[in-house]
Amino acid sequence: MMRRRTTLLASCTAIALAFGSTACGGDDDVSAGGGDKALSGQTVTVAGVWSGTEQKNFQKVLDAFTEKTGAKTRFVPTGDNVSTVVGSKIEGGDAPDVVMVPQVGVLQQFAKNGWLKPLSAKAQTAVDENFAPVWKNYGSVDGKLYGLYFKAAHKSTVWYSPDALAQAGVETPKTYDEMLKAGRTVSDSGLSAFAVAGQDGWTLTDWFENVYLSQAGAEKYDALAAHKLKWTDQSVVDALTTLGKLFKDKQLIAGGQKGALNTDFPGSVEKVFGPEPEAGMVYEGDFVAGVAKDQFGKKIGEDANFFPFPPVGSGDAPVVSGGDAAVVLKDGKNSEAGMALLEYLTTPEASAVWAGIGGYISPNKNLDLASYGDDVTRATAKSLVDAGNADAVRFDMSDQAPAAFGGTKGTGEWKILQDFLRDPSNPKATAAELEKAAAKAYGS
Repeated sequence: MMRRRTTLLASCTAIALAFGSTACGGDDDVSAGGGDKALSGQTVTVAGVWSGTEQKNFQKVLDAFTEKTGAKTRFVPTGDNVSTVVGSKIEGGDAPDVVMVPQVGVLQQFAKNGWLKPLSAKAQTAVDENFAPVWKNYGSVDGKLYGLYFKAAHKSTVWYSPDALAQAGVETPKTYDEMLKAGRTVSDSGLSAFAVAGQDGWTLTDWFENVYLSQAGAEKYDALAAHKLKWTDQSVVDALTTLGKLFKDKQLIAGGQKGALNTDFPGSVEKVFGPEPEAGMVYEGDFVAGVAKDQFGKKIGEDANFFPFPPVGSGDAPVVSGGDAAVVLKDGKNSEAGMALLEYLTTPEASAVWAGIGGYISPNKNLDLASYGDDVTRATAKSLVDAGNADAVRFDMSDQAPAAFGGTKGTGEWKILQDFLRDPSNPKATAAELEKAAAKAYGS
């Protein structure tokens, strides 16, 4: 408790910038829910993809903002098609004030459409103080800062049941080939190796990105992400071939390809950590921990743990990140109050609310690691923040793409990789389909 209080005091300057001198008491204490309630009577509408546990946890952050400022909040789930839903609301005269944008490409699209307000001077100052430059770069378009990365993700983590691996007599793997070998041993012991959330196309893009970054290297990853390298490049075919070996192995995937295509992300976590386990491992980001803990009562570090996504062949271990950026829409009815929410979200205080609950990593470098509830999350958060400070991570490739290619359900990369999961027999043809869809979305 003392360590957290020290952090909040140290970050008092940033909080004061965002909310004025009322954020910091004259006795050097930060009172719970302090603030002058200057926004009483206003309602901030926030739209985002979060549902279930994530929405519930974010609501606690919004409730803390309400207690501080007096502004009420209303969260509107968008589903995965954020761009389409927000565009429709703007056209219909019902624009939200704030949108939590899950893709860099969508943020760029919103900015180029003229929908966004640049961050206020107060918010920009706090971003400079509390965030590594990489996060500011991803939130900027043409030199203007529009997005505040409130929630980050470490997407190079493979989560497993320690009991399942122990019963199979396998250690956590150090290479991709070792991981598949360990998976087959787990399967021989009675469980499938992996629960794959093929119903959610975004999880398949994450699988591809980790394999590609490790196998092809950072230079080609950056080129492919910017579409300066075509998807028909042999490096893409090679990565798809590597991934296809996993997808077509019925011993490795719970329910086989059909079962994977009928499993969404929460369902994939349930298949490993639920009351009737079907698999020993599930690949996805650090947010797996939140679902395992909140929905299935697992103790992170004991009942659920992770190992880093292992290197493929002679490549390096990948470090892929993602994140959700808060932006303010010009057409929101309470956009000024929306900007006040962003100013609050820049503070370590706001991040600490969700950090203490779990299923969350903040890119805020001034958030005390003691705010996290377990050692596993603490270590994951430190790894990502350190990598961000060193500019040593690569942002989720599909999130950098135009939404039509990398961020829309039922089309583009999401659908093509779902088709590949269904039939991984022709990686070259899949690469050609990916290039066709990318060229259309990028306009090249």
